Amino acid sequence: MHWNRTRYFTVGVVLFLLGIQFRVVDSFVLNEPTTKALYNAAKRSQMVSTDPLSNAYMQVAPSPRKTVKPPEWLGWVLLTVGGVMSLHAMVLPKDS
Repeated sequence: MHWNRTRYFTVGVVLFLLGIQFRVVDSFVLNEPTTKALYNAAKRSQMVSTDPLSNAYMQVAPSPRKTVKPPEWLGWVLLTVGGVMSLHAMVLPKDS
């Protein structure tokens, strides 16, 4: 796939907007199906305890929800990379 001016600019703008989103929002609350999918994926790994009480809670709880708090630096990184990519797209030669 050839990266031309339009693709660089589009990816740069999307990353820039994601950076703004991560700077404005403090945390994200995932919905129930996503939380259960993350729990099931983590259950297969070694990190989750095999406590029967927590397993029973995740199976019968009314609406478990996970809160994700992204680090503060992530928004700044996305803003920077998006801005650099968008500016780089402006100095590339136009598409033919």
